[in-house]
Amino acid sequence: MKHDGFQSGGVFLTAFIACCYYLFIPANAWAFQSHGPPEGLYVHQMAHVHFILALGYLYWDIRRSSFTEQGWRYLQKFCVVMLCWNVLAFIGHAIAGHIDANMIVSTSYLQATIQGPINLHKFIFYVAKFDHFVLVPALFFLYIGMRSLYRSVEKHAGEAGR
Repeated sequence: MKHDGFQSGGVFLTAFIACCYYLFIPANAWAFQSHGPPEGLYVHQMAHVHFILALGYLYWDIRRSSFTEQGWRYLQKFCVVMLCWNVLAFIGHAIAGHIDANMIVSTSYLQATIQGPINLHKFIFYVAKFDHFVLVPALFFLYIGMRSLYRSVEKHAGEAGR
């Protein structure tokens, strides 16, 4: 008779359910550390600035290296679009400090309205909330670029093995 460590599926099922319970329905969020204003915003904004600088350097380094594969061009497009997203997010976070929280009324989880009158700060805040329209294409360029680079390496490895 073969013995694989579990005499029945009950032990495995119990362990699986316990893990799922503690992962998806935690009592405490121990990894969450909130920062009160304004320190959290300052650190977050500094992270955006560092990310902008890193993307600028990556773009410059790819351009300087004059790689010819299509994947590198997609990676450059990723850098430009992601840089635009960072600037938009930076501006959105900065403007959010000038918007009164009582002026935004949440009607449901996915819907909120900005109370009038609409001024420039509120309009910029509203536009910055649509940053996912910039972020998703950037991540798509990253995916296409990485896939293209992987395929070109795979192709060169196959040719070298012959």
